[in-house]
Amino acid sequence: MNLIKHLLLTLILLCTLANARSFVYITDQVDIPMREDKTFGGNILRSLSSGSKLSILQATEDGWSQVKYENSTGWVISRYLSNNPPARVQLEKLRQRHNANQLLTTKQSKRNTELEKQIKTLKNKNIKLSMQISKSQAEKQHIEQIYKDALKLEYSNEKLTTKVLQLKAEIQLLESNSTATQDSSSRNWFIVGSLVLFFGIMIGFIFPNFVNRRRY
Repeated sequence: MNLIKHLLLTLILLCTLANARSFVYITDQVDIPMREDKTFGGNILRSLSSGSKLSILQATEDGWSQVKYENSTGWVISRYLSNNPPARVQLEKLRQRHNANQLLTTKQSKRNTELEKQIKTLKNKNIKLSMQISKSQAEKQHIEQIYKDALKLEYSNEKLTTKVLQLKAEIQLLESNSTATQDSSSRNWFIVGSLVLFFGIMIGFIFPNFVNRRRY
């Protein structure tokens, strides 16, 4: 049974080499020695811990594989090799990945909180800006209305000034006419007075003579 398992593992390793998969891992069972040659003597180069990643150079049918680890090249028993990292190593990688994801999630959560604060700040600024814009528009409309009222007032003042000038001209004309009328009236009264005086003098001369003639 062990021979069958040994042959199957050897075939798997050979297929691995054929498929150009150049790395294998020490299983998570035990640490194994790297030997100088394919024997169980005292020719141990170094000890390989569980989960070590090895570059596989070749695998033989007698259950040995030639591998390279760091700067050392030697032989190990093929049944202690695996195409996949040991469960312990995979678990550690998963734990590290989980921790990294948690750290990333925490950072992202902080970033989201900061972004939410920035969004809130921007919304407040936008509200204030909208209020300022509304206030500016109201002030603009008020100024425009004042300008329109000023134009109307200026137009009314111009009309009033024109009317005043017309009235002044009419007053001056009336004053001129009144002066002329007064002058004419004075002349007329002077003429009438002169005529009355003349006729009075004439009557004064004529009437006594007429009375005297009747006496005689």
